[in-house]
Amino acid sequence: MTSSDTPPQKSWSGRFSVPVAETVKRYTASVLFDKRLAAYDIQGSLAHAQMLCEVGILTEGDFSAIQHGLAVIRQEVEQDRFPWTLDDEDVHLNIEKRLTQLVGDAGKRLHTGRSRNDQVATDIRLYLRAAIDQHQVQLRALQCALICLAEQHVDTLMPGFTHLQVAQPVSFAHHLLAYVEMLGRDRQRLTDCRQRVNQLPLGAAALAGTSYPIRRERVAELLGFEGLCRNSLDAVSDRDFAIEYCAAASLLMVHLSRLSEELILWMSPRFNFVRIGDAFCTGSSIMPQKRNPDVPELVRGKSGRIIGHLMGLLVLMKGQPLAYNKDNQEDKEPLFDTVETLSQTLIIYTEMMGDVQVNAVALRQAAQEGFSTATDLADYLVKKGTPFRDAHEIVARAVRHAESEGCDLADLPLTTLRTFSSIIGSDVHAVLTLEGSVASRDIPGGTAPTRVRSALQEARQRWDHAGE
Repeated sequence: MTSSDTPPQKSWSGRFSVPVAETVKRYTASVLFDKRLAAYDIQGSLAHAQMLCEVGILTEGDFSAIQHGLAVIRQEVEQDRFPWTLDDEDVHLNIEKRLTQLVGDAGKRLHTGRSRNDQVATDIRLYLRAAIDQHQVQLRALQCALICLAEQHVDTLMPGFTHLQVAQPVSFAHHLLAYVEMLGRDRQRLTDCRQRVNQLPLGAAALAGTSYPIRRERVAELLGFEGLCRNSLDAVSDRDFAIEYCAAASLLMVHLSRLSEELILWMSPRFNFVRIGDAFCTGSSIMPQKRNPDVPELVRGKSGRIIGHLMGLLVLMKGQPLAYNKDNQEDKEPLFDTVETLSQTLIIYTEMMGDVQVNAVALRQAAQEGFSTATDLADYLVKKGTPFRDAHEIVARAVRHAESEGCDLADLPLTTLRTFSSIIGSDVHAVLTLEGSVASRDIPGGTAPTRVRSALQEARQRWDHAGE
């Protein structure tokens, strides 16, 4: 019997006199969830094998056999024909066992100069790097959807809120652009995170490096990594990059949760600001009139789940001594779920924002309530020489009077307004209109239509440049 014909055993079974208990096997196995790393495991193995061949550790024949075997395995995985088994506990051992079945001893030689510790760290980094690249495309699409909607509503006026109370009128486009800015920062964070993800741990082996004359730089080049993890202990035990990604994902989901909260409020008949397309709403099993904003509500809920994954990873790592520990097996499920949930959220949110109808009339009516131009009257008085604190007091009394009359400041006769300050002239009503209010905010970052159009143009330019 040749070595390739020996009965299959665990890669470490020679150390033990009795087999692993079935309960332990089921409890410790990760293959049911880490098998999604198969494509990245194969990618890393091919680069490792090529390097081993180039330095003379593998023969050309072994390398060719490994290439062929891994190609067969990749096809089996893609076609859902791969024989996954709990006996081989993780994605790495499952693939190695199958490779050995296909190509014999060459498959056993592949693991020379590496450990599952640096192997899994490499796989996760490859997986996460691809996920970040995908998120960047998805974020651009969502930003584009928001910009497109904003371009239609530069002159649509709405109440700006603080404390969820009417504050000052703003352009609806200006409001949407606030979220474009948030998503821009999210993209920057992911770009920054990717740099730290894209460092190669392979070659650190179990924890101390390897005595084989491997070329880590060559593997990094083959896999597109920007650099090497510089310390072997840190390379196999570090999960900062996963935590950093989950932190960026959590903040991104917080931004989408805030927008979701607004959409939920705006869809309410009490607001009636927007209408989300029927494809993104559901009905009630008992109340036939209902249109429930399920997508925004689920995004708001899933943000808590993503934040929970971040907290879980932080707690997972906080008590671990160097170097690798089995605890780290628990990093994958929260990380995988974060990636998949974020990706699905970005896709559906982009589709939903492309199917939002804006009720400009309701927005304008709401902006005319709550004395949204009161600050403009105070500014008017200040420009005529009144100290701001005095102007504030004058306008507060005018608002109290208008409230008792059941009207807006703009509806008060000039004679009435002059009872609060004699310097108020006939030009006052121009500043008390919604258009006058927003037009006066003509500074960089302000809500004046001219500034909003410039901001939209700049957002378009940034968006186009980011796609190059």
